[in-house]
Amino acid sequence: MTRKEKYKFVIDYFEAYSPEPETELVYDSPYQLLVAVILSAQCTDKRVNMTTPFIFEKYPDAESLSHATVEELFPLIKSISYPNNKTKHLIGMAQKVMGEFSGEIPMTVNELITLPGVGRKTANVITSVVEKQPNMAVDTHVFRVSRRIGLVSPKATTPLAVEKELVKYIPAELVHKAHHWLILHGRYICVARNPKCRECGLQQVCNYFQKKVL
Repeated sequence: MTRKEKYKFVIDYFEAYSPEPETELVYDSPYQLLVAVILSAQCTDKRVNMTTPFIFEKYPDAESLSHATVEELFPLIKSISYPNNKTKHLIGMAQKVMGEFSGEIPMTVNELITLPGVGRKTANVITSVVEKQPNMAVDTHVFRVSRRIGLVSPKATTPLAVEKELVKYIPAELVHKAHHWLILHGRYICVARNPKCRECGLQQVCNYFQKKVL
């Protein structure tokens, strides 16, 4: 099976069984999504969703958050992983949004990564979710799933390398969906330990299944 054939099989499968995938983070605006994604680093979406309502109630926009102090914000996110750093990042992000972007969350990867707490993965999430830009955020799930299935070459050993290969083979209009497909598949089926291979609909094209399970 060629690489293109494998991609077609995977895309056809997900389009049939998950035609409209969405992020599991709860948000109502680009600002809220950005806050949630910053908090989600090395933390579950479930925990983030339990925390953000209290943040958004007190700080409904970037302007209000830009005036927050560490002492005020920290208690709201202390149950999140790395709360000290994330508290500083959120305040710094809001201050820069107000000072350099007129209070509007920027919508290019290059602009977003200038914000405190925002790396390439976060910037790709924001732009793909909000505007459906063809940007692929590679988190641990996307990295693991794409390598296990064989969507990317064994030489793709970094998130950036995986991102470049996925974007090369996935049609641009589907990249924003593929991001969610791979994340959700990794979260619920192709889990890190004891993947649920017998429940997976991608057995036929999965390198891991062919080598490790059969």
